[in-house]
Amino acid sequence: MNNQQQSTQPQQPIMTQPPNVLTTKDHLYLTDMLSWNLVAMKKAYHFANECADQEVKQALEKAAQMHQRHYEKLLSHLQAQPMQSQQTNQPNM
Repeated sequence: MNNQQQSTQPQQPIMTQPPNVLTTKDHLYLTDMLSWNLVAMKKAYHFANECADQEVKQALEKAAQMHQRHYEKLLSHLQAQPMQSQQTNQPNM
């Protein structure tokens, strides 16, 4: 006897790309990510300028550059894809 049960429900196709829609929650999270990277970048550059040890200064500058790249990458994605919000049902006036 075959003890394996076959699923009778159709399987949903695997999504290869996310939908081209940003929800309010997505937008707020992306805004937070931009803020976190901007603050981290500013702090790393500030402390690199205050540092006398060249090895530590280079490490801080490298970290600042990484956060700057992340910030710019997020920003470029947001600018390349105009935000399409979910449609709301509003009565015509």
